[in-house]
Amino acid sequence: MESLSYKTISVNAATATKEWVLIDATDMVLGRLASQVAKILRGKNKPSFTPHVDCGDNVIVINAEKVKLTGNKLTDKQYVRHSGYPGGVRLTTPAEYLKKKPEFIIEKAVKGMLPRTRLGAAQLRNLKVYAGAEHPHAAQTPKTVKLNEIK
Repeated sequence: MESLSYKTISVNAATATKEWVLIDATDMVLGRLASQVAKILRGKNKPSFTPHVDCGDNVIVINAEKVKLTGNKLTDKQYVRHSGYPGGVRLTTPAEYLKKKPEFIIEKAVKGMLPRTRLGAAQLRNLKVYAGAEHPHAAQTPKTVKLNEIK
């Protein structure tokens, strides 16, 4: 009987190789950017992807204020919050968030594409979003990634 020439790799927290990735959001469409970032956070772009382990990379997104929304989403889309009181619905457009807190838009879009579990929350903590081009993670030596090169 012949033996297998391959083995199925199952990564655990100790054997996962996590890297730092830098992504520039300048002139990128929000949804397409968020889906690629979510894929990197989960680790689905790696051949050793294991669904129940946080094996994804740490992602730094810079220039969040320069992200694009297609169509009329900048003014027509609404983010809904509720204060908990009767009639306490608060509606905000992406245009307003881009002025006061542009990081929120990318964080919210990526959060919606991750699992709604403790693992998804842990993976979301590996995302760092900054409005400008400066970030405090130079010591981690992140590698810059062009998202159109990732399949």
